[in-house]
Amino acid sequence: MDSIRVLIVDDHPIVRQGVRSVLANHADIQVVGEADGASSLFANLDALKPDIVLLDIRMPGQNGIEITQRLKREHPDVKVILLSTYDDEEFLFGALRAGAEGYLLKSASNEVLASSIRQVGRGERLLSPSLVSKVMREFQDLAKEKTRADSGLTDQELQVLRMIADGATNKEIAEKLYWSEVTVKRKVQDILEKMGVANRAQAVAEAGKRGLL
Repeated sequence: MDSIRVLIVDDHPIVRQGVRSVLANHADIQVVGEADGASSLFANLDALKPDIVLLDIRMPGQNGIEITQRLKREHPDVKVILLSTYDDEEFLFGALRAGAEGYLLKSASNEVLASSIRQVGRGERLLSPSLVSKVMREFQDLAKEKTRADSGLTDQELQVLRMIADGATNKEIAEKLYWSEVTVKRKVQDILEKMGVANRAQAVAEAGKRGLL
């Protein structure tokens, strides 16, 4: 089996040297070169032909996310693992949106780094375990937002629906929202029609199933 060709990109020589020495202990991983930034990376990319670019996220000039975006445009077959000391959500989701196959914290062990390179080499995607919960929360939030949009309910109608679920009467809803009871009744009827149900209890049950509450 051919070894996985890795190119290390970091503006700190000591970091590149450290990563190279770690990977030298793994016969199935070959470090084919180093670069200190975007210019030297793209100047040598065609000659070095890496399978994976191991890329620091914070560098002078173009940062790792911007470099990843360019790599995916110009060299879509090259896979990218971003290395970061930051578990900040902005960096994490920026990396994923840019198309990076992996995002690892620099605190990861030597074995985790090597196994991550193997995973990405096999076509898998990966995150540092401590970051998975952040991605899951973002996914859940997006899923909820899509569910709300698909329901056709306005923010105002969702507010009324939640109040109904809490057991509020039309009078109590009217008092809290400074509406007339006639307005509340009309809103409730709109909610029932949009949800395809016959009464308030069914609306609450359906809302619970859809994750609208």
